[in-house]
Amino acid sequence: MTDALLPALIQQMTAPAFYPHPVTAPIQVIQTHISYVLLTGDYAYKVKKPVNFGFLDFSTLAKRQHFCAEELRLNQRGAAELYLEVLPIIQTDDRFYLSGTGESDGTDAVEYVVKMQQFPQSSLFTELFDRGELTEDLLEQLARVLADFHARAETNDYIRSFGTVAKIRAAIDENYEQTLQYIGGPQTQQQLDETRDYTDRLFAEQQALFESRIAQNWIRECHGDVHLRNIALWHDASGHDKILLFDCIEFNEPFRFVDVMFDIAYIIMDLDARDRRDLSNRFLNAYIEQTGDWEGLQVLPLYLSRQSYVRAKVTSFLLSDPAVPEATKQEASATAARYYRLAWEYTQPQQGRVILMAGLSGSGKSTVARQLAQTRGAIQIRSDAVRKHLAGIPLEAHGGSDLYTAEMTQKTYDRLLKLGITLATQGYTVILDAKYDRQPLRQTAIEHAIAHQLPVQIIYCTAPLSVLQQRLQQRHDDISDATADLLPKQDMDDFSPTEQPYLVTLDTTQNLEAQLEKVSRGMKDKG
Repeated sequence: MTDALLPALIQQMTAPAFYPHPVTAPIQVIQTHISYVLLTGDYAYKVKKPVNFGFLDFSTLAKRQHFCAEELRLNQRGAAELYLEVLPIIQTDDRFYLSGTGESDGTDAVEYVVKMQQFPQSSLFTELFDRGELTEDLLEQLARVLADFHARAETNDYIRSFGTVAKIRAAIDENYEQTLQYIGGPQTQQQLDETRDYTDRLFAEQQALFESRIAQNWIRECHGDVHLRNIALWHDASGHDKILLFDCIEFNEPFRFVDVMFDIAYIIMDLDARDRRDLSNRFLNAYIEQTGDWEGLQVLPLYLSRQSYVRAKVTSFLLSDPAVPEATKQEASATAARYYRLAWEYTQPQQGRVILMAGLSGSGKSTVARQLAQTRGAIQIRSDAVRKHLAGIPLEAHGGSDLYTAEMTQKTYDRLLKLGITLATQGYTVILDAKYDRQPLRQTAIEHAIAHQLPVQIIYCTAPLSVLQQRLQQRHDDISDATADLLPKQDMDDFSPTEQPYLVTLDTTQNLEAQLEKVSRGMKDKG
């Protein structure tokens, strides 16, 4: 039975005869505060509501036409398979028709609709997570997809102007003001004060950091709402899987013209909120390795806090709606409280530290570093990635001999150390994943860490030569160019007496999990 409260157009769109193609009856209507979506089986049709919320204005037909076209244009960047066309709807007497099915060419349209390919809800990343199918490999694929999306995203002087402190701050301060009424409920005064103090200090003291984000073109026409429910695993006609980013922000430029870290913060926050910080860490490390934007980690906590705070704010709004049942309000209050607390946690100071990996090629350094990063929430910076970003070549490309000159090696270690100290002073645990085969390189890193009052550790990975050779022979789909024939040319400087207090040796052919647990305990004991 058709819902009599629906507008006449939407009522008619629930009838199979409205469409020029077979449909699956009954047609399902999904209603949000800004649109109606009608699911017909093979296709979905979205109609925008004639509403004006300030941050969004669909109040006139011309505006709805414009934003339908924008929705199509912008979403074809990340989900061209789903977004098909914009169709006019025309009216004859009291009947509505999709253009081409009535007696008009669409020039006298009374409404516009976005036609999309329908896909099963089971393919959403939220659904994959709930079924335990959102694997580390899928998240690494997502990282590559999003890195490529951002690399292709437009940037210009107008877009970059949205990266100023004044514009970022206005939106964040507005969130705080809009949640004052919920203090004493899901939000606490202490959490609000300390969260706000963090952003106030950041904007006051780090003006140069935000200016550098603008200068380095990290403010782009991003997705703007790329949380797990707006990501799908698409199965194409040939049976291949493809990750699609859909339902981006088309209606508000300040929500879309943002730092790339703003975008990835949605995904990280979603996983953290689901108590899977191991997965968010794997995604984060894969993304920044692809982009080389390790400096962006300095602004990431701001955007993590912002995304969580907005989720808390929107959930809190249900508490002010008299039409919402009391049981729903109690659930909403508990959910909002979790997100307010998470927003606060992202702003709290952490003790940073520097960890140097050391060992010959194939000794298991990157495997150990990756596992340690996931258990400790650390940033893993691989020298292979740093080297190739410095050379301006793709990570998957094979580097020539000019990539491994003494000069290039020194540049690589210099950048590794600079990144390590910069990020560790911001509270990150940073794992510098390189051979560190030479004592002067290790000693320099130790001295810099001590000068910045940072805990430092060296993890030396070892394995028999035959194991190293076997591992390198079996290595594939890795950014490292090291091959088994290089091993005879490699050796390690002995660890000096001054290095010994910081040294942990791991035999990577033994029980690695137990050894890493011992390392983690030692890190906790030392702070």
